Amino acid sequence: MDILYLLIPLSLVLVFVIAAVFWWSLKSGQFEDLEGPGYRILMDDDKADPAQGEVSAEANAGEEANGRSTKVQTVDSDQGASVHK
Repeated sequence: MDILYLLIPLSLVLVFVIAAVFWWSLKSGQFEDLEGPGYRILMDDDKADPAQGEVSAEANAGEEANGRSTKVQTVDSDQGASVHK
């Protein structure tokens, strides 16, 4: 029973600390843009490095020499049809 004299004030201090951290996060703007990071992942920059382009060209040349074809199938979002490149 004596432990309650320690646990109740300790739990109240913990509640106030958690409330203070939450209040700080609200005031500092932590919850202002919840959807932005998800869209930033989708709208990334698809520009390839020049060094990677050279490696890809060498890999494609090697695959063509072996008789393998490297066709890429993409979906045209405007028409919903697949396009072979």
